[in-house]
Amino acid sequence: MVLGYVPRGLIRISAGRGLCKLSTRSFLSTNTRTSTKTAHSLALSLYKPTGSALVRFASNTTKPPGIESIDTKHEAEISQRVMRAHPERVSSESTTHPLFHEVVDAPDLPEPDMMAGIKGDLKTIQETFTLQEVPKDALYLGLAGVIPYLATSLSTVYMAWDLNHSAAHGTGVLFDSESAINALAILEPLQIGYGAVIISFLGAIHWGLEWAGYGGRHDRRRYAVGVIAPALAWPTVLLPVEYALITQFLAFNFLYFQDAKASNRGTAPPWYSTFRFVLTFIVGASIVVTLIGRGQIVAYVGHPQRPSDKLQQIRESQMMYLQEENEEKKRRAAEEDEEGGDEEEEEGGEEEEGE
Repeated sequence: MVLGYVPRGLIRISAGRGLCKLSTRSFLSTNTRTSTKTAHSLALSLYKPTGSALVRFASNTTKPPGIESIDTKHEAEISQRVMRAHPERVSSESTTHPLFHEVVDAPDLPEPDMMAGIKGDLKTIQETFTLQEVPKDALYLGLAGVIPYLATSLSTVYMAWDLNHSAAHGTGVLFDSESAINALAILEPLQIGYGAVIISFLGAIHWGLEWAGYGGRHDRRRYAVGVIAPALAWPTVLLPVEYALITQFLAFNFLYFQDAKASNRGTAPPWYSTFRFVLTFIVGASIVVTLIGRGQIVAYVGHPQRPSDKLQQIRESQMMYLQEENEEKKRRAAEEDEEGGDEEEEEGGEEEEGE
């Protein structure tokens, strides 16, 4: 292996011995590639970019512009000049600085609006509840759909207030205590059943979006939401009123979370999350109001009966009626037997008299 020639200017540079070794190594790596092993040549090739750059910089005799372009003659002329005083420009305030001001002549800025944050929040709430981006047909149908839920909730609150008024004054305003309790027995299952229908409908919307191909195909996620919604909704009709309403409240919030994610992903219309927020807010407030009303009348109506308890009562009443019917049949059969025995005795007595 023959050592290549290294330029003399490269040896005289101030980079030191390491730079000479690095440049020699890069030079040798280019000339001995065919005679060395592949791994060794690959290792040396790593130093080529750095070594080539250093060699080019060291062998360049021209220096970059601006390093030695200082005009010493002009600087000497300036140093010999005498500074002149300008007292007309100096005053008692020209060299002073206000203590609490960063700028001497600060511009008059308008006072910040302390209510800007609150106004911005109110504007956001107003834009959210106006629902300007929601199509009118969907808006009207959605608001009409929550009216029965809101009506049953307000009716429950009124019945609770009427029961409390009846307990305090001996009579209710529009209904007596028995009528109010009977009305509650109808309103509560109606609200729970209607809530189950709404939850199932909200899950079915994802199936419709999938079949329409809105935002692409996401069959697993959309079908899963459509199946989970009725699976959560319909078992609530078998729970007590309080537990059923709480479960439906969680189901409504879960579906709103899924709808908001779908709007952000582009798999649902952009206005759908705002629309669902307003409807979920109304339904959630109705559930909370119903629970508050139920809490006011627990002392008067006691713990509510579950549907399974009602079925058990019906079954027990049927068994009781069946038992009474069997006893009545036995009593009538015994009476018929007694009447038949009396007739036989009378016939036997008549035969003896004839003989």
